[in-house]
Amino acid sequence: MALNLNDLQIFVQAVDNGGFAAAARRLSMPKSTISKRIAALEADLNTRLLHRTSRSFVLTDPGRDFYEHATAALVEAEAAESAVRRRHAEPSGIVRITASVPAAQFVLSDHLPSLAAAYPKLTLQLHATDRFVDLVQEGFDIAVRSHFSPLPDSELVQRQVSVDNVILVAAPAYLERHGLPADPQALQDHDGLIVSQAAKTWQLQRPERGSLAISPRSRFVADETLVLLRAAISGLGIACLPEASCKAAIESGQIVRVLPGWTAGCVTTTILTTHRRGQLPGVRAVVEFLARGLQLSDSDADSLKR
Repeated sequence: MALNLNDLQIFVQAVDNGGFAAAARRLSMPKSTISKRIAALEADLNTRLLHRTSRSFVLTDPGRDFYEHATAALVEAEAAESAVRRRHAEPSGIVRITASVPAAQFVLSDHLPSLAAAYPKLTLQLHATDRFVDLVQEGFDIAVRSHFSPLPDSELVQRQVSVDNVILVAAPAYLERHGLPADPQALQDHDGLIVSQAAKTWQLQRPERGSLAISPRSRFVADETLVLLRAAISGLGIACLPEASCKAAIESGQIVRVLPGWTAGCVTTTILTTHRRGQLPGVRAVVEFLARGLQLSDSDADSLKR
């Protein structure tokens, strides 16, 4: 017996959307057709795939196994079609991206305009938010996440693209007034710009010196990178920020690095996609473009090791 790929699609859509009515709307076909095709599929398999009542919709154990394989089969079919189509057409369509506000401001803002110009048939939609976003449930294609600790295991495809030192910075005017700290211990006598009252301590690291916990005076508190950067530029105190967010301000001379031999850990940027959506040409093109743009250069990688 050869299964109909359309029936697999109907079954997967019914499961993904939580019922026949939602699947019918998604597929633009009558609900009765959805019900009949899944009933026929169960008859062909001689197996009940779903327990359904007027109030519930639950996969059986065989149904769960069948769903996993059906999803994989659809991904492979879509990838096979895409592999051929990629040879004849440039990426097109809508690609929805979610990122935290700092990642949008300091990681993506320099790259998305170039990406849009490189692929004029793509429509990019960026949603910047600091709340957790579920890619599958909310219909996003890509998430760009900056994180200080490893991301938890999940069914999402993770592609790490950069690692950025967290450094100490201050405005020249502030250092003229208060002096340049000669060592980490001197930071205790300086005004600190911190992310929260609960995070008053900076865990500083240096390869040959190990790790030190230092608490500056709490001068200003903000849980947003751009606000802390602007506070540092204004001369309020010393801030502890990802190097990428400080690069332009350092190059312009608005701020300088303090204790350049020390860092406060690092922040990793990772691109996440779902297994299925990540195979689509438009999504793949965006991921590859961003990965190239955000990838560490050899000199950057060497600097992280020192």
